[in-house]
Amino acid sequence: MEASWRQVAGGRGRARGRATAAPSSGNGIHLRGAGGGQEKGSVGAAGPGPSPRGAATPAAAELMSQRKFEEIKKANQAAAKKLVEEHFSSSSEEEGDEDFEGKRGKIVANTFTSYTTQTDGDMRELERTRQYVHEAFQAGAMTCLICIASVKRNQAVWSCSGCFCIFHMPCIQKWAKDSQFLVSSLTDDDFGKRDYPWPCPKCRFEYKRSDTPSRYYCYCGKVEDPPLDPWLVPHSCGQVCEREFKPPCGHKCLLLCHPGPCPPCPKMVTTTCFCKKAKPIPRRCSAKEWACQLPCGRKLLCGQHKCENPCHAGNCPPCPRVSRQKCVCGKQVAERSCASPLWHCDQVCGKTLPCGNHTCEQICHVGACGECPRSGKRFCPCQKSKFSLPCTEDVPTCGDSCDKVLECGIHRCSQRCHRGPCETCRQEVEKHCRCGKHTKRMPCHKPYICETKCVKMRDCQKHQCRRKCCPGNCPPCDQNCGRTLGCRNHKCPSVCHRGSCYPCPETVDVKCNCGNTKVTVPCGRERTTRPPKCKEQCSRPPTCHHTSQEKHRCHFGACPPCHQPCQKVLEKCGHLCPAPCHDQALIKQTGRHQPTGPWEQPSEPAFIQTALPCPPCQVPIPTECLGKHEVSPLPCHAVGPYSCKRVCGRTLDCQNHTCMKECHKVTEIDACVGKNKAGPECLQCEEGCSKSRPPGCPHPCVLPCHPGECPPCVQMLRIKCHCKITSLYVECRKITTADVNEKNLLSCCKNQCPKELPCGHRCKEMCHPGECPFNCNQKVKLRCPCKRIKKELQCNKVRENQISIECDATCKEMKRKASEIKEAEAKAALEEEKRKQQAELEAFENRLKGRRKKNRKRDEVTVELTLWQKYKYYLLPACAVAVLAFAWYIARDVA
Repeated sequence: MEASWRQVAGGRGRARGRATAAPSSGNGIHLRGAGGGQEKGSVGAAGPGPSPRGAATPAAAELMSQRKFEEIKKANQAAAKKLVEEHFSSSSEEEGDEDFEGKRGKIVANTFTSYTTQTDGDMRELERTRQYVHEAFQAGAMTCLICIASVKRNQAVWSCSGCFCIFHMPCIQKWAKDSQFLVSSLTDDDFGKRDYPWPCPKCRFEYKRSDTPSRYYCYCGKVEDPPLDPWLVPHSCGQVCEREFKPPCGHKCLLLCHPGPCPPCPKMVTTTCFCKKAKPIPRRCSAKEWACQLPCGRKLLCGQHKCENPCHAGNCPPCPRVSRQKCVCGKQVAERSCASPLWHCDQVCGKTLPCGNHTCEQICHVGACGECPRSGKRFCPCQKSKFSLPCTEDVPTCGDSCDKVLECGIHRCSQRCHRGPCETCRQEVEKHCRCGKHTKRMPCHKPYICETKCVKMRDCQKHQCRRKCCPGNCPPCDQNCGRTLGCRNHKCPSVCHRGSCYPCPETVDVKCNCGNTKVTVPCGRERTTRPPKCKEQCSRPPTCHHTSQEKHRCHFGACPPCHQPCQKVLEKCGHLCPAPCHDQALIKQTGRHQPTGPWEQPSEPAFIQTALPCPPCQVPIPTECLGKHEVSPLPCHAVGPYSCKRVCGRTLDCQNHTCMKECHKVTEIDACVGKNKAGPECLQCEEGCSKSRPPGCPHPCVLPCHPGECPPCVQMLRIKCHCKITSLYVECRKITTADVNEKNLLSCCKNQCPKELPCGHRCKEMCHPGECPFNCNQKVKLRCPCKRIKKELQCNKVRENQISIECDATCKEMKRKASEIKEAEAKAALEEEKRKQQAELEAFENRLKGRRKKNRKRDEVTVELTLWQKYKYYLLPACAVAVLAFAWYIARDVA
C-alpha cells in the first residue's frame, strides 16, 4: 500500500480532468446532477405518490423535471461536441505547440550563447545545465525517481549536490530515514548510536545524518520556501545564483537561480599558454588553459635531451630516445630507454663477503654487499641461548625445552630445543562449538563444529541463516530480492535487503506513431509520458477522393479531416466545387432513442462519418438588378431577376423629387430620355413646393410642387427701425431684393436718434444704423482745480482734452492761507496732547508717593489755559466763514 503523501501526489488533478471529459456513471450522482431526484425518496420521484414538500402540483413538478432534463441534455451535447472537436481537430494546435516549444528552445539557446563564444572548452557541463533548465520549463519532464511521479511547480523538492537529480521532499526524507535505519540495524550493539550516512537514490553520493533535508530551499539555497512565480523557473527564487564554480576559479555563477550544475565560468581573463612562449590573450575563465602548438623545449629528466612535444600541460613525458646502458652491478649491457638509466639484471651478485668464506646472495644491487649474515653472536633454535661461533659452523641446540606457543595459541611445545616447526598440539580439551550450544572432549588442534543450524534472521529480515554452528555473525542474505519495482515492469535484481528497493535503472523509449522520433524516460513513466512531437510528415494514404492528402505531422489516431478543395465538376453549371473536401463529414446521428424522463440517463450523442453532396455553386455571375442600378455578382445557383433593395431614385414629373419605392421594374416609354426618367410604375408627387426661398423671405411658396422658379413674394413684412422703437411695414420682395443702402432707407423712421452719446448727451442725427457719430457741440461748464474759476466750452473739445483751465495767483494765495491755518491747528493740537500727557504723568507720580497724613493738605496743581485753548472752538468756525466770504468775493470780481 502506498503512503498517503504518494497517493496525494500521484492522483491530484487526474480524476477531475476525466470527470469533465466523460459523463459520470453512477445513478445517484447522475440524478443529483440532473436535478431529477431529491435528497430523499429519489427512487419514487417518478411515481404517482405525493410530492416531498406537498406544495407543488403534479403539472408543476413535471414542468420542472422537463426543464432540468433539457438543461442536462444541452450540457451533454456541448460536452460531446467539445470531445469530437478535440478528437477530429487538425494538427494546427500541435504545430502551434511545436512553434512555442521551438521559441522556448531558442530562448534557452540564446541564454547560453555567451558561454560558447570565443572559447573552445569542454561543452559537456554546459549541455547538462541546458538540459536541466529545459526540463524545468516542460510540464511533467522532471520525475522523482523514488515515487516515479512528476515534480510539480507547487511541490517542495530537494536537489542532490552530486548528480543534481530532483526528488520530492517527503520522498527523500523517507528514503534517508529508511537507509539509516537499515544500516544501523545490522548489529544490535551499536543500533542507533553511530552516525551512519545515507546515499542518494541515483548517484549513491553519501550524506551525513545531519544533512537530511528538513526545509524546502530554492536551487541556490538563499530563500526558504520560494514563492510560486509563473515567470520564473519552477522552485527558483529569481535571484542571481552566486554559487562557486567547480573547480573553483574565484568567480561566481551569474545565471539566475537554476537547476542542475552551474555552467563553465564565462568571465574573460588574460592568460598565456602552457609553455609561456606565446603572448597572453583574453579567453574564457573556464578555458583559460591553452596550447600554442609550438615545441615545448624544456629539458627532460635525463638531462641530455629536450622535450620535442608541442606545448602541453603538466610535466614533460619521459625521454623517448634509446641508448646502451649498463645494469647496476655492471655485468650486463643492454639498449634501454633514456628515461630509465638505472636497471637491475637477474643475476646473483656472487661477490665474496668480508668473511672470505661466503659469497653475496643478493640480486644485482647498488653499493657494498655488507657483512656476512652468519658472523657475530647467534641464537639457538628456541631463542633461549646465544653462541659466538665462526661463520663456518652451525649453531647447536641448547638442550632446554622448546616452550614455543603452538598453533592452537593455548599450549606450548614440550620437545627439546629443535630445528624446524613445532608439531601439532595433541592435548585433549573440553571444547565448545562455534555457536556455543554444545561441548565435547577432543584434540585441541581439531575444530568443533556441531550440526545445529542457525535460525536467526539475516539482515533482510525475511530468510533464516541456516548455517551450521553459526557463531552469531550471520552473513548477508545471498538470495535475490525479486520484489516488483516502482515501475511495475521489472523486479529488483539486488540481493535480498531491507527497506525500499532502489529505483529501476532501466530506461524506456517513448516513440511517436511512425517510430522516427523518441524520447527516453525512466522505466514506469512511459504510461504517463506524452509521446514526443514528431516532425516527420504523416505517410498514411488519403481516405477521400484526392490522390494525396494534406501535409501534416506524424500523429496518433485518425488523420484530421481533409481541407483541400473538392474540385468535383457540378452537374448543373459545370463549375468546379471550391468547398473543402466533404467526403468524410462528421454528422450527428438522429432518430435515436430518446430518454423517457429525467431519471433515465441520456445516451451519448453518436456521430458518423458520411459523404455530403456538393454545396450550391457559389461562382459569381454578373447580374443587373430590376431598376438597373447596379450589376452585382450573384452566386451561380441564384442567378435571376432581383431587387437591389435600394430606392428607385428616378426623377418625377415635378423635376424636384425622386421615386422612393424599392428597386422595381420600370417600363421605359422613351428610350432617348434616359433611365433617370420615372415610368408609369413610379410614384406620383403629392407634396408642396419645397424650393428654397430668397434670403430673408419667411413665407412658403403658394403653388404646389412645380418645375421652374417660384413667383415673387408680395406679402407685407413687419420690421423694426434702426432705433428699435417704430414698427414699419414693407413688401417682402422689396426687402429681400434691396441692397444695403436701400435696406437702410427702408428701415429708417425719419425721427431723431434716441441714443445717448458717451458724454451723456442725446444724438442729434436722424434714425440711422450702427454706432452714433461722436460730434457733440453742446456747451458744458469747466472749472479750475480749486473750483474757483468757471468757463463754458463745447463738449467734444472737453472730451478730447484739448482745453484746460489753470489756477491763477488768487487761487494760489487762498491755498497758502488755508495751509497755514491747518498747520496752526495741528500745532495747537500737538501742544494740547503734550499737556495732557504731562498732567497724567504727574498724577501717576503722586499716586506712587502714597497718601499723606489726614491733617496735611493735598497739593493742588493749577494749570492755566491759554487764550487759544479757551476760545479755539469759537475762533475756528469764524475763520472758516471769513475765508469762504473772501473767496466768494474774489470769484465774483473775476467773473
